[in-house]
Amino acid sequence: MLENIRLAFQGIWSHMMRSFLTMLGIIIGIASIIAIVSTIKGTSEQIKEDLIGAGSNTVNVYLYDGDNRYDAEYGNSSKAPVLTDDVKEEIMDLDHVENATFYYNSTSASIYNNNNSLQGGSVYGIDVNYLNTCGYVIQSGRGFVNDDYKKYNKVALIDDNAAENLFPSENPVGKTVEINQEPYTIVGVVRQDENYQPTINSIDEYYNYYQAIVGSVMIPDTCWPISFRFDVPQNVIVKADSTDTMSTVGSSAADTLNASISSMSSSGSSSTMKYKAEDVMEQVRNMQKLSESTNNQLIWIASISLLVGGIGVMNIMLVSVTERTREIGIRKSLGARTGSILLQFLSESAIITLLGGLIGILIGVAGAFGICSLIGFTAKVSVGTVLGASMFSSAVGIFFGIYPAKKAAKLSPIEALRHE
Repeated sequence: MLENIRLAFQGIWSHMMRSFLTMLGIIIGIASIIAIVSTIKGTSEQIKEDLIGAGSNTVNVYLYDGDNRYDAEYGNSSKAPVLTDDVKEEIMDLDHVENATFYYNSTSASIYNNNNSLQGGSVYGIDVNYLNTCGYVIQSGRGFVNDDYKKYNKVALIDDNAAENLFPSENPVGKTVEINQEPYTIVGVVRQDENYQPTINSIDEYYNYYQAIVGSVMIPDTCWPISFRFDVPQNVIVKADSTDTMSTVGSSAADTLNASISSMSSSGSSSTMKYKAEDVMEQVRNMQKLSESTNNQLIWIASISLLVGGIGVMNIMLVSVTERTREIGIRKSLGARTGSILLQFLSESAIITLLGGLIGILIGVAGAFGICSLIGFTAKVSVGTVLGASMFSSAVGIFFGIYPAKKAAKLSPIEALRHE
């Protein structure tokens, strides 16, 4: 076998230009496939990060009245179900759930610091799990403590965007912010980890996340009735242990919440009220399918060049058999078996395509990173794709080398020696 490999490299080296041109179809085909597959994977990961962040794994579960998100400011507040700590514990005990938080939210509250207004900002009434679940860290000051909840302390946390808008050029910790004319003392400034922040690439996405950009103010959920005189339903955020389990976790949490609503239906809750999980992973999958369906067509087109390259290998091997007819005759007359002649030519065709495949892999990887850097995201090159491309290129060489190798192996020694 080693002798066959040595002879194969010797033949390739003695006809370098011809061998390179033979490899060219394989190089182009493999490079195209590697570049396309790596770009697809990079695009899919970027879509996922843009929609859900690089590691947040959080699912929003909202209350719906019929087909629409429930809004207590315009709906019948008496219909809103009340969620208890027991329900939260049930959700925390679900499979693949790392954390869960119940929170209130309003986007129409008046938020002021003297003459500075946080117009369009959000107010959240949060529990002890909210900051950890949603990826917030304390930037300055402190977070809420148990006494803040138990004693109904009118304290607040603001995020870095709200701090910049309400308290430009000064430290907000210890200052006062008014929420619906009720004063709250700011005890800390928080910021959200980059992994939890959405990527905004269009004006539509800007409006979707407008409140987060303007800023948010957080108060203990026990203090919510102080500034808000109506019953606001609690929404839920559940953190899954991985991106792949987000859909399952969201669905299970919604089922648990709806079971609690059903048990309260006799006490006046509306039967039209349902919690529904925001299935961001479904959006991710739909966008990925759209991207991959287009790119899969490109892979089929690139595969045609592999077919053309394989035909080129067969053609050059037939030429090689013709050129080396006397050599084959001499080897057979000296006792070379048919199998060894067959293996020699198969080895040569396989090595030609393998070398072409390796060169194609290098060009494909470089091309993928080059294309992705221009677009603005990172290519994802998998080891499986590289190994698969290498094996496939060798298989092409073997497949298209079988006929020339058989032709060489079946030559009669006498006829081969007479060949001019």
